[in-house]
Amino acid sequence: MGLRIGQGVDFHQLVTGRDLWIGGVKIPHTKGALGHSDADVLLHAICDALLGALCLGDIGLHFPDTSVEFKNIDSKILLQRTAELIAAEGYSVVNIDATLCLESPKIKPYVGQMQETIANILNITIKDISIKATTTEKMGFVGREEGLVAYANCLLEKK
Repeated sequence: MGLRIGQGVDFHQLVTGRDLWIGGVKIPHTKGALGHSDADVLLHAICDALLGALCLGDIGLHFPDTSVEFKNIDSKILLQRTAELIAAEGYSVVNIDATLCLESPKIKPYVGQMQETIANILNITIKDISIKATTTEKMGFVGREEGLVAYANCLLEKK
């Protein structure tokens, strides 16, 4: 049986005047993530984990921030396209394990929606997706609420 493990990480600055998208869910907050796309840090980390598991490069290679095509794009589309690349290689997703680092807002009320959104795109169940969150106890750029970080790991299986 062919198994592949991938790991991804993404960082985005938090600014006023932008929506905050995490895991494909719009979360009410005073700040949003800055980026070329909708800057969904969690979906970007998952894309990188999936691509990395099959040595397909990273999100920047497939969806460059220099391309007008990806300006303000919904990151759910990027995850769908990444899933298509994985399927084309003959693999399917077994599970995702992700951690968000942010001081606020609290994401627990949105985790179920995030799991459902990601599961629908990747054709897996919500029980195959773990999303956790932590703060940095007010330390560093995350602690000062200047940015947020997401880490993701995945396991892929040859079909």
